[in-house]
Amino acid sequence: MADKITVLIVDDIAETRENIRKLLQFEADIEVVGAARTGQEGIQLALETEPDVVIMDINMPDMDGIAATEAIRAKKPHIQIVILSVQSDSNYMRRAMLAGARDFLTKPPDIDDLTSAIRRAAEMAAQERNKVASMGGGASVGSGSQGGGFTSFLDGRIVPIYSPKGGVGVTTVTTNLAVALHTPDTPVVAVDANLQYGDLSFFFNEQSRNNVVDLAPRSAELDAEVVDDVLISHEASGVRILAAPPRLEQAEGVSAIEFSDILKYLQRNYAYVLVDTSKLLNDVTLAAFDVSDIVVVLATQDIPSVKNVRLFLDLSEALGLDRQRIMMAMNRYDKRRTITPEKVGENFKQEFASVIPMDEKLVVPAMDRGVPFLLQNKTHPVGRSVVALAQKLKEKIASLDEVEAEPAS
Repeated sequence: MADKITVLIVDDIAETRENIRKLLQFEADIEVVGAARTGQEGIQLALETEPDVVIMDINMPDMDGIAATEAIRAKKPHIQIVILSVQSDSNYMRRAMLAGARDFLTKPPDIDDLTSAIRRAAEMAAQERNKVASMGGGASVGSGSQGGGFTSFLDGRIVPIYSPKGGVGVTTVTTNLAVALHTPDTPVVAVDANLQYGDLSFFFNEQSRNNVVDLAPRSAELDAEVVDDVLISHEASGVRILAAPPRLEQAEGVSAIEFSDILKYLQRNYAYVLVDTSKLLNDVTLAAFDVSDIVVVLATQDIPSVKNVRLFLDLSEALGLDRQRIMMAMNRYDKRRTITPEKVGENFKQEFASVIPMDEKLVVPAMDRGVPFLLQNKTHPVGRSVVALAQKLKEKIASLDEVEAEPAS
């Protein structure tokens, strides 16, 4: 290796920092460029030195390693994090991976495990640096909507579409919202998170032998060529699709951490990552929520739907979902029914961002043919409502960006 792998150590215990430094000093290809005692100090040093890899303790007094990992990855996505913890708890591991950590080791780490983790992380760091460099710091390479190239969107948006009741049109809305959001400058990928019974690809009349299971085993080391081979290209709209596995038993081949890694990789290459979720709050659905920017929650006018959405909203805080990140939409609205969006919104204490009218004559035949109805008629009321939902989503993202950009008082 021509250049050494640069490593930053972040741990509040001086003895641990020194022991790791001593272990690594005998590795000819690894150089320790700094050590920090706190999470805040680790963030500052990471931004100053831009190491390839950060060795991060998970428990520190001022800021835990997961929060520090999120902060570093948000500002310098090419820096890879290896988390160290005295506990090998699966919940810790899940949280660390969702925060963007590349690996998770228990303390004290075995030298072979540690150096292997560092070298794997360094390879990913090099790939990320080269990707950004080849794009001139963020310029596009090819088009995200065409097979054979990606566009860099280091802050692309992950948007799950969810309903706690089945049969309300989540896949239909995901399909047509993807079409509404996609442009050459803002490419969209639609991901099927219903791993057992997902049929998102059929709504685009597309089938492929490749699916999310092909990416899961290598989720920590994805590259553009592999992902491009797996994604389906829908020529009529330009939307890319990541299909669910064709057989039920294959769903077990995708873990929550792997699915989260896949979404975060796609986030760096697409302006919008729309996730078609299952109604079940399983690990994969929760992983999509954990990395989401906005969650679009669908309701219909029937009492079971209203009841289930109410239960979900009551639970959302415990799931770590700020109500500000939830957008409500009513699907299949029938003005003849007495349950109105206004009444339901009052019950939820949250207005509906969009109301999509019922239109079985247009929507159902389009679904049966696998043709997004928005490609047929954007001026029809149901088409206009989905376009309006796309616009509301953009406005919601912009408003949240403004809030995050405001300096703390």
